[in-house]
Amino acid sequence: MRVSRDVAVQNRQKVVETAGRAFREQGYDGIGVAGLMRAAGLTHGGFYKQFADKEALAAEATATALRDNLAKWVDVIDGTDGDPLGALADRYLSPAHVKRRDVGCTFAALAAEAPRHGPEMTKVFAEALEAWVSTVAEAAPVESRADILKAISTMLGALILARAVGDDAMAREILDAASRSSTS
Repeated sequence: MRVSRDVAVQNRQKVVETAGRAFREQGYDGIGVAGLMRAAGLTHGGFYKQFADKEALAAEATATALRDNLAKWVDVIDGTDGDPLGALADRYLSPAHVKRRDVGCTFAALAAEAPRHGPEMTKVFAEALEAWVSTVAEAAPVESRADILKAISTMLGALILARAVGDDAMAREILDAASRSSTS
């Protein structure tokens, strides 16, 4: 049965969004095409009508998830009056963010895997990082690029470590230490 062009576009978007969540939760190699399509509520056979291969889907899903993450940063920055890095650190370095890998920061969930998935994937991450740095620089023009990269790196590293330790008290200690470092 053929689907309309509109339905095909909606199905593609559903697969991309589902893959973005699944990859953040399980890693690129933690779920296959059949599992992704099942999670999206679609048949496996329709995958290759939409995507060249899993790597193409991974790059598109990652880019989409990173844009969604940036939109959340913009919302935080827009809601602050004067200290965008502090506001970002408060929101980013939270126990709730530690617990929600599937909808949380794509950098923290997948950046370590990017080099194993080729130049297209590293390009996706590089372009997203440039967008994040530019967004913060526009909101906090007194900060240098180096300071912005340091703050973003500190927050990312803290989130990764807080997720890795599996101990709520130690995770909170990591988040608190990074929060003080990111805003000073």
